[in-house]
Amino acid sequence: MPTFDIVSKIDGQTLDNAINTAKKEILNRYDFNDSKSTIDLDKKTNEITIVTENDMRLKAIQDSIIGRMVKQHLDSKALDFGKEQYASGNMIRKEIKVKEGIDKEAAKKIVKKIKDSGLKVQASIMDDQVRVQGKKIDDLQSVISLCRGEDFGQPLQFINMRD
Repeated sequence: MPTFDIVSKIDGQTLDNAINTAKKEILNRYDFNDSKSTIDLDKKTNEITIVTENDMRLKAIQDSIIGRMVKQHLDSKALDFGKEQYASGNMIRKEIKVKEGIDKEAAKKIVKKIKDSGLKVQASIMDDQVRVQGKKIDDLQSVISLCRGEDFGQPLQFINMRD
């Protein structure tokens, strides 16, 4: 039976390139002259940490990161913006988590949407991905177009299409 998997992954190297480019862009801007702003990517925990002086600079850094991700063909829906925390002195710290894998809630929404569509396919949740099986490849392609049309709160990729 033909199958494929629905996953949510971000290429680590491309994300690292986008963050480094955003870091260079921010440090070379005139309004960030004499700024103590830092942007760090922890590759193990997939977390971006921003430390800066005020909200305006924080917003500019976030916009720069999102812009660089879009230029590197990464979906910015993978970023989970947390709350700002006040660090030492007048500094603001913000941690942005990079979502990897489909969480249980989104997986349930995806499976429900596929079942409600009436297509003759079977969808099952496997850890952090969803596997879809069907007798016809056309039905699987219909599922892909159905999922692309919906917003499940995170970017989706469709891999391992097998006949």
